[in-house]
This record gives sequence, structure tokens and C-alpha cells, in this order.
Amino acid sequence: MSEDRFQLIRLVEAMLFAATEPMPLPALAQRLPEGTDVEGLLTELQQLYANRGVHLVQHENRWCFRTSPDLAGRLSIETTVTRKLSRAAIEMLAIVAYHQPVTRGEIEEIRGVIISQGTLDRLLEIGWIKPKGRRQTPGRPVTWVTTDSFLEHFGLESLDALPGVEELRATGLLDARPAISTLGAQVMASMADGAGNSEAEGDEADEDRDEDEGDGEDAAAGPLAPPEDDEGTLAAEAGDGPAVLEPAKPAQDGRTGNGEDPLAKLD
Repeated sequence: MSEDRFQLIRLVEAMLFAATEPMPLPALAQRLPEGTDVEGLLTELQQLYANRGVHLVQHENRWCFRTSPDLAGRLSIETTVTRKLSRAAIEMLAIVAYHQPVTRGEIEEIRGVIISQGTLDRLLEIGWIKPKGRRQTPGRPVTWVTTDSFLEHFGLESLDALPGVEELRATGLLDARPAISTLGAQVMASMADGAGNSEAEGDEADEDRDEDEGDGEDAAAGPLAPPEDDEGTLAAEAGDGPAVLEPAKPAQDGRTGNGEDPLAKLD
């Protein structure tokens, strides 16, 4: 092998190692002298790597380096991924631990929501709960209990070692106030909010009623008011009924329409 050809093989080798994806022949030929036998260089390079940990392989018309197939088993990497339990799974696990044996319907009744199948499957996959027969009730639902793996994971000798209500309150996991006080505070807050909303709605209703009454008076006065002519007298069209009496004339010079002075009566 001449020195020039060896340098060309080295150049092809460097381009394939530096490439982020398999390279086609035209891309390799762009960096080589014109008229270079690119396929011949790749064949020689493939033979040089035949017995090494890295092989030169061809995918359709693209070339790239890949690890040797017989070393794939030793190059695989296993990693442990820690998956945190969801809040729904933790609540379900706690209900099963403290109320076992318990059915799915009872768990949903305690939580107040429907349990998704994924939550149940997740606890089954971990191995912390298991089915334990069926309840002798209509429908015969499956009952669930905790497993020995649950006790081992949480360092419990038995279910009797589960922390009680007072212990949970002491650690801050439960509200220290009595449940009735907490419920009473929530009820009082909701009643206060409801009273404020009722007052606001009452004010709005009064305003709407006043507006409706004003609109009603205008509407009632409109159709019944007879039309006026240019001289300010009430006019009645022919054939519409009896003539309408004329109203008193407006006061002139401080007198009424009949010519009497209203101040004279005061004397």
C-alpha cells in the first residue's frame, strides 16, 4: 500500500468517525481528490476493522461505524429509575393498610372519587397490595390487603405497628385540631360567603325592580296620554268618541286661568 493511499484511508476513517450519522458515497467523495476510488477505500477499511470491537458497516448506500455484534451483551447498561407514587396511589395504599380487607367500592367511598385502573395496577406491580378472596355480598367484590413486602419496605413488624392517629398528628401529618372544629370552621366560612353573595344579589334585585317599575309607569302613561295639537289643547279625531274637555289655560301675570289672584285669598 502506497503512502498516498494509506493517507486517503486515514482521511475516510476520520470522516466516518466524526460524522453524526451514516455518510453516503457522494459526501465522502467531496473531501477526496477527484477520481478517487471511494468504494475501494471503504472495502479496505472494512477489512482492517473486521476483527476489532468496531466494524465498518453499510446501510443501503450509507457507511458508518458500529460496535461488534458479539459485544452487545457486555455493552448494555441497566439503570434503576425511581418512580414516585402519585397522591391517589398513596391515599389508596393508606386506606388498604388501615381498613383491610377492603373492597374497591369501599375505597372509592372513603376517598370520594373513582379509582383509576392505573393506580391499582401500580400498587400491584410494586407488590404492596394483593387480592384476598371475595366479600360475601351481592356482586362478590374482591377484597384487598397489604403484603409482606409492604411491611418490609416500611420497616413494620406487623400491621399493629402502624402509627395511630395521635402519632400522625404529632408528626404533623394530620391536622392537630379536632375534626369537628375543622368542619365547623369550613361551614362558617361557606355560610359567610353565602350571606355576602345573598346581600349583593338582593341589592341588585332591588335596583332591577325599581328600574322595572319606572319603565312600567312610563309605558302605562304613554299609550293613555292623548295627543296635543299646536295650541296645547287636547284634540280628538272625528269618529273616535266624545269631545275632550279643554284644560285650564296657563296662569298669566301670577293669576290662574279663571283670572283670580291666588295671593288675594291670603289677605
